[in-house]
Amino acid sequence: MSLLLLALPVVAGSQTRISGTTQCTKPDPQHMIQVGDRPNHAFSISQQKCTWIKSFEMGGTEAKEEISTFFSEISGDSARDQGFAVGTMANGDNYHVRWEGTTTFKDGVPQSIEGKFRFVGGTGRLKGLSGQGTYKGNGTTTFDIEGEYQLPN
Repeated sequence: MSLLLLALPVVAGSQTRISGTTQCTKPDPQHMIQVGDRPNHAFSISQQKCTWIKSFEMGGTEAKEEISTFFSEISGDSARDQGFAVGTMANGDNYHVRWEGTTTFKDGVPQSIEGKFRFVGGTGRLKGLSGQGTYKGNGTTTFDIEGEYQLPN
């Protein structure tokens, strides 16, 4: 038991903090299907391309762009969202992210978007990538992220 407790600070200490800002296009494609049980209840599946305007580094290289594919259940003025993103680094390596969060609407227009993400893998230098963080958007297509990651030794 004491070996496990001694190892915990080493794992926590090997995390590297990141933050950045991404600018995304409007979702394309985007498909929405009304459920029909009540007004403003629908399911949506979309894909969105993003470019890092305030980038971050992982494994010694800078993040460049990301494609996010996501599913939303819209109910009234809010939605529960979940998706998967594949990001590309300047050297061509990819990172893989699973995320979930919420969107709030006013008159059908997104006002705020926020949630949590976790790195679930990658390619090249990012193979075995793990970590987590949060994202926030003000209803536009700009999102700020903060988090931490760890690469295997």
